[in-house]
Amino acid sequence: MVLQKSSELVRINARRTDVFDIFNFKHYLGPNPYLDVGALVFDFTPIDSREPLPIEDYIAKIGDRYPNFRDQTYESYAHLFAQVVSEVGKLDMDLHLNRWSVKPYPNLTRISVQSLHERTSREVVYFVWDWFEAITQDEDFAFDEQLVKLQDRFRASVYGGPTVYALLRTAYEKGIPAFYLWEEGLMQYGLGKKHVRGVATTFNCDSHLDSEFTTRKDDCKAFLKTLGFPVPEGSIVFSEKEALAAAREIGYPVAVKPVVGHKGIGVTADVQDSKELISAYNRSVAAIPENQQTRIIVEKSITGSDFRLLCVNGRFVAATERRPASVVGDGYLTLAELIREENRKPARLDTPTSPMSKIQIDEAMELYLDEQRLSLDSVIEKGRTVYLRKVANLSAGGMSIDATPTVHDDNIILAQDIAQHFQLTCLGIDVITKSLAESWKSSNFAILEINAAPGVLMHLKPSVGESVDVPSHILETFFESGTDARIPIITFNKISVEELQATIDHILLQHPNWTIGAVCRDGVFVNRSKKVLSKDYNSNVQTLLRHPKLDLLIAEYPEEILEEQGIFYQHSNIVVLDNPTETEMILVRNVFDSSTVVIRKGNDISIRRKGLIEDYTLGEDEPFTRVYLKETGAILEVK
Repeated sequence: MVLQKSSELVRINARRTDVFDIFNFKHYLGPNPYLDVGALVFDFTPIDSREPLPIEDYIAKIGDRYPNFRDQTYESYAHLFAQVVSEVGKLDMDLHLNRWSVKPYPNLTRISVQSLHERTSREVVYFVWDWFEAITQDEDFAFDEQLVKLQDRFRASVYGGPTVYALLRTAYEKGIPAFYLWEEGLMQYGLGKKHVRGVATTFNCDSHLDSEFTTRKDDCKAFLKTLGFPVPEGSIVFSEKEALAAAREIGYPVAVKPVVGHKGIGVTADVQDSKELISAYNRSVAAIPENQQTRIIVEKSITGSDFRLLCVNGRFVAATERRPASVVGDGYLTLAELIREENRKPARLDTPTSPMSKIQIDEAMELYLDEQRLSLDSVIEKGRTVYLRKVANLSAGGMSIDATPTVHDDNIILAQDIAQHFQLTCLGIDVITKSLAESWKSSNFAILEINAAPGVLMHLKPSVGESVDVPSHILETFFESGTDARIPIITFNKISVEELQATIDHILLQHPNWTIGAVCRDGVFVNRSKKVLSKDYNSNVQTLLRHPKLDLLIAEYPEEILEEQGIFYQHSNIVVLDNPTETEMILVRNVFDSSTVVIRKGNDISIRRKGLIEDYTLGEDEPFTRVYLKETGAILEVK
């Protein structure tokens, strides 16, 4: 494998003062010549004309931030750099990116670090490079400030939503293939006919009619009432005048919210009089999407705590109490200063893995403070807790408390009865009651609304209490294990169109109803039907694995594709190598323990099945196709 054709290193990134240079970036989505996971790969080298500090000086400074680095030894500056990039790449979010490798060459070292989002990973490398430069020059480095920018970069990526990331990480841990479909804006879990696609907790198997129905809070409320479940008395209004009239008829206190909405935006509870109602009405109107009619719900405000009951596949799995954002006074700081201090806490990093969002300051907060005869400039006496909102909106800084063990059986049955009326994988039911430990039949209990796309982080990482592994419940709805998410895959290092079609025909003779996808450098096929071949090779592979009827994939991965793009998928059931190069031998690494590997070198054949090896020599005029077609029987029963 030729990686460096010239001994002359072209410094395309280094600054005048740098003692290290990095260059030749390449990003792989999946297994590649350097790591068996998606990776950012780049070259690292010291600058010949400059002398770095002793490696112990870098370790000492890095150890101030990451103490575990002080307890290790490093073969080279490159090894230290690679491990620091890997550690920083977790972004203090406990991201699952912990794989790295270092491969030395005469004039450079090639570093590979596990990567999910290319742009974030690349910026992490530049961040560490800048940090090493600051250490070399004995300059201050704004680590925390720069880290926040990296966290924001990842959070803005397609993987940065808490629910998306939680599902993606769980899929990774369970061995369930998962990748992002950029053109569709969806995540795919599983391959071929085994796959599902979705946005967060909404999936392609969900009923779009049911999902849309849950957004019509008025109709949903009427439906729940017909089932005999408790819902607050209320009505739909279309103007401020109607809202005032409805509140007088219902009787204060009331709750006000838009008919169409989410995440508690525009919701005001415990409205006490007409002045508060007008402000609440205007906030609800402001929360309505531009293309939606102005329709506002005014309903009786029920006293109690705010809870979310979560059902997956019609079954209750978790309950969370949600409390409004609050701060505790110290006798010195103003409310605004207390909020700033609270927002600096690690639990409020507002990342895909932090249990709380930052507290948001807005008009609703200031009005609620005014009701309490407070303002952001008020100094709060020591030990006093001040709630900053009426509504327990987690996205505005509220607190989540796990309540799963406390739920009364009647309340579990209620949640499941509701969920089983909807063809939805996930359903969140928001209720208000004094305690979920009391039956809804004998307590002050009201269903506020139901949500078709509930978030999971409040259950997975509550502010207080035990974690409930909701992502596992969701993915286990579709796949009992990683094996259930896969279809059989046969991988070649070289195969002609004629041999590819012969392989397809051989399998179809035994399974005529199968749909087989196949790709080589010269064509893409579904069974014998030729399809459009994309210049981007792995796009062809993704398109086939996106096919909802695909029973089996056959793919060619020659050296040039492996070096340029890597492999799109993890693990093959059969690997067939015809006089493989050193690079092509990495295909042997990308297999299951139970996989079959067939290797031809000249006329010598080696077959490995479940740890057993069979060696022999091809007979005169015996075609290699006969050898590997015989081996396909090992996977033809996999469905």
